Amino acid sequence: MDFVIDIQHNEQDFIAACIRKEKWAQQKLYEDHYPIMVPVCKRYSNNSEDSLDILHEGFIKVFRHISKYKAGTSLSAWIRRIMINTAIDYYRKRSRKRTEDLETAYGLSSNTPDVVSQMSAQEILECLQQLTFAYRSVFNLYVIEGYSHREVAEQLGITESTSRSNLVKARTKLRAIILSKRL
Repeated sequence: MDFVIDIQHNEQDFIAACIRKEKWAQQKLYEDHYPIMVPVCKRYSNNSEDSLDILHEGFIKVFRHISKYKAGTSLSAWIRRIMINTAIDYYRKRSRKRTEDLETAYGLSSNTPDVVSQMSAQEILECLQQLTFAYRSVFNLYVIEGYSHREVAEQLGITESTSRSNLVKARTKLRAIILSKRL
């Protein structure tokens, strides 16, 4: 049975249906946001299996906490925030927290020509997935999501200097990974 709903005009009714756990509304929410959230989860994961675990765990949280969503705000942004937090929690549970020393990272740079423009999105994603959780998370939050180092530090429970250090190291390792694939 197919249902069509204009979410823009009936958002409150749609959210109310999700709160009542009506299957058609939950299915519509999942199907509409699945293709948008898959890339978000992949950027934070080591592999496809982990990204699907994060995605599904995230949607469980979405459905569990849909009553906290404030109508009129961006539903996609709200779901995206849940997915990012789920990814961070996922790896916190699975790995011990590592902090890196800023002194070690100071001064690392390269004048290597741009090879990224020659790579496919899938190749870049595979390179990102080779970074450790700490490096990948800081890189994603700072470079891709646009958070400040202060906000990254708050999200990950680290200091701002650790965020900066991990970003420098993530870029350096990512550069090395990309160059090794291109040689």
